[in-house]
Amino acid sequence: MKLTLDALRVMDAIDATGSFAGAGDVLFRVPSAITYSVRKLEDDLGVTVFDRSGRKARLTPAGRELLERGRRLLAEAEELEDRVRRMATGWETELRIAVDDVLGTERLMPLLTEFYASDCGTSRIRLLTEVYGGPTDALTEGRADLAIGVTGELPQQPPLRSVTLGWVRFVFCLSGDHPLASVPEPITDDQLRAHRAIVVSDTSRTLPGRSSGFLPEQDVLYVPSLAAKLEAQRRGLGVGFLPACLARQDLDTGRLVTREVGIQREPALFKLVWRADREGRALDWFVRKLKHYEPITDLLDPVPAAGPSGTGTGE
Repeated sequence: MKLTLDALRVMDAIDATGSFAGAGDVLFRVPSAITYSVRKLEDDLGVTVFDRSGRKARLTPAGRELLERGRRLLAEAEELEDRVRRMATGWETELRIAVDDVLGTERLMPLLTEFYASDCGTSRIRLLTEVYGGPTDALTEGRADLAIGVTGELPQQPPLRSVTLGWVRFVFCLSGDHPLASVPEPITDDQLRAHRAIVVSDTSRTLPGRSSGFLPEQDVLYVPSLAAKLEAQRRGLGVGFLPACLARQDLDTGRLVTREVGIQREPALFKLVWRADREGRALDWFVRKLKHYEPITDLLDPVPAAGPSGTGTGE
């Protein structure tokens, strides 16, 4: 067979990063090895799979068709590998954990230290940072087995299980030097519309993209992460809602200020969600620990007997 799973993995990495060098970083290979894999694949199949004429490597129509179908093969091969290993040992070969950007993967490092010290049988842990519907999308598309910080309604398929973690509140923030900082409150929609909003892009690949916290006809700067959003608002590049738990330090020092605006952001209910069809010893270990994991739960407001009804993600 001329087509190999390794070649598909290389194509997937190039498409995800936009460059051969980026794929090399993801796959821990030198760029020349990535280039060789692609050239060999193209020679074997007799087709060009990447257009290299621009600054970013782009799939040709034939390459796109190959990769879309190839991703299914990769997912099935990984699932088969995991299933065989679970049957033999109970430990998954790989566990993929998606984390909402509000929570941040860095908060999992103490837990990972504990996990590896337990002499586990799982050889690969993959952490993903997701925004808005990204954690749900990662679960439904098989990119993640476990997601921390899922918001909104859960899909019926695949079979999912969930535990409520807590609420995230949002505050409308801007730099103390921003023109809106001196405008009497509440700031009207017309006043707000005249200034740029900073919005984090949804990382969903297949689910409809979500966004919030800005008005029609308002200029928008889309950024890839909450860290970038926070820095942009610190610099006065725009305004927007931030999770109260992440904005607290800047608000305490006066680097950011809060303002009352007409648009509202309801608190978001964050959930721990995992795939019921992927359960193994590693997934069970993380679920048990994360239900009461203080580095995450301390960021969240506890769930009251009757809480707010909002389910927006808030990035």
